[in-house]
Amino acid sequence: MPVKYNVTERKNLQDPQAAPKFYASAKADGEVNLKSLSKEIAGGSTTVSDTDVLAVLNDLIKVVSRHLADGKIVKLGDFGNFQVSISSDGAETAAKVTSSLIRNNKINFRPGADLRDMLSTLKYEKYSR
Repeated sequence: MPVKYNVTERKNLQDPQAAPKFYASAKADGEVNLKSLSKEIAGGSTTVSDTDVLAVLNDLIKVVSRHLADGKIVKLGDFGNFQVSISSDGAETAAKVTSSLIRNNKINFRPGADLRDMLSTLKYEKYSR
């Protein structure tokens, strides 16, 4: 199934006099939650139940959160890597940089080879209502 996209008009904020241009923007087509993923994973196996898979995935979230909070890179093999990144306000000297200048944080995900390969083979389809 192809990835759907909308067409959106955007102004050039660096050149307000320029004519707006139109861009493709990915459109989500539904969602999949942890419970349905666990059922799907269990369906491909004869030895584990969806409840067992869900329990493992819930524990994975807990331990990944704990290790990220400890400043570690979490490497999940072919799935990819997670790492916390921060942004801060600047200071005049290195000595003046403290945690009080940190204004934002986020989790970066770097996909593994299989997910990167999937991106190179995606098909696209314009979303129509």
